[in-house]
Amino acid sequence: MLETVIRFFQNGGPFMYPIALVLVIGLAIALERFIYLSRVRRANRRAFETGILPLLRKRDYKQAMQAANNSNSAIASILGAGLGRLLGDHRREDIEYAMEEGLMEVLPRLEKRTQYLATLANVATLLGLLGTIIGLIAAFTAVANADPAEKATLLSQSISVAMNTTAFGLMSAIPLLLFHAVLQTRTNELVDSFEMAGVKFLNTVSEQRAQAS
Repeated sequence: MLETVIRFFQNGGPFMYPIALVLVIGLAIALERFIYLSRVRRANRRAFETGILPLLRKRDYKQAMQAANNSNSAIASILGAGLGRLLGDHRREDIEYAMEEGLMEVLPRLEKRTQYLATLANVATLLGLLGTIIGLIAAFTAVANADPAEKATLLSQSISVAMNTTAFGLMSAIPLLLFHAVLQTRTNELVDSFEMAGVKFLNTVSEQRAQAS
């Protein structure tokens, strides 16, 4: 199997190397994003469910603000903005706007480099097509000067080699597109969890204010 893969790679021509480089870069980005988003999810759950939310339910807003400031999680940054307005005795709308602003600051870090995967997938596909076209041009040029009895065999062999580049480009692009879709889904799930935490925060504060009045 390994020998077949190596022979397939060698027969594809020089364009196989830039496609392989694109694939390696894309896989590195996907791995880094998977690890980062997993860490963000765990840190958010720990900071909100075991840190900030219990203090909110106890109406200990100052301690909740301190817990948010001591945490480096994304959810702590968002809720910290809302707690700052809450301690200033602002309206619910002001608190909500502050958390939306915090979400806008966090979102670029979640989406960072993910869009590159779609671009790299397109680049891999185009490099494969370009390698095939150049290979076909070289094949037809060689056949034009070849012996008539060998033209059919030489042309079929050259076309087979040229098509390897397109195949490898597609083999690289497909997993990169799948990784891009999975990472986008995970990012959207994190954003939804931020919004859900914000709603719980606002509802908890509103209920406590209603009881106090």
